[in-house]
Amino acid sequence: MTTAAPPTSRSTATITLGGGCFWCTEAVFDRVQGVTDVESGYCNGPVVQPTYEQVCTGRTGHAEVVRLQFDPAMVGVRELLEIFFATHDPTTLNRQGNDAGPQYRSGIYYTDPAHAEVAQALIREMEDQRLWGGPIVTEVLPLTNYWPAEDYHQDYFAQHPHQGYCAFVVGPKVQKFRQTFARYLKPGA
Repeated sequence: MTTAAPPTSRSTATITLGGGCFWCTEAVFDRVQGVTDVESGYCNGPVVQPTYEQVCTGRTGHAEVVRLQFDPAMVGVRELLEIFFATHDPTTLNRQGNDAGPQYRSGIYYTDPAHAEVAQALIREMEDQRLWGGPIVTEVLPLTNYWPAEDYHQDYFAQHPHQGYCAFVVGPKVQKFRQTFARYLKPGA
């Protein structure tokens, strides 16, 4: 039940990341220069075409993820993963803040084995440098059974910036990205 990667041209690549609630992760990567598309979705669980309600039960095996299409000439996999690790906690198993359950696990899901090599090397470097207060639990696995989230989840933060969760959780993550990674910020983002 592996879903093929979306069609790409020579100038784009794709990687799928799970860093907790996809609203947060999407809002950050929407602002990264070189990222051409961000789609919220679900992956790596056995249920075919899961719904948000099903995934929220924690019983489908899926992670909430964002699928990134990016131009590797503008931003590399390593840079994307550095942003990913800096904007969520990769040491908490099945949890990001108050969001708890296996759907909120930290994961890097790839279709290109070279992306897995970059991810594993970066994780080893961070572990060797003891950058976190505990071991990194981010899973690095081939992408399977990807399914896009419902339309109302796409660009959620952009459409609902004043909604409670967006204002108090997503907004601060976006601000952290802007401050920490200003060199990767899209013009006007």
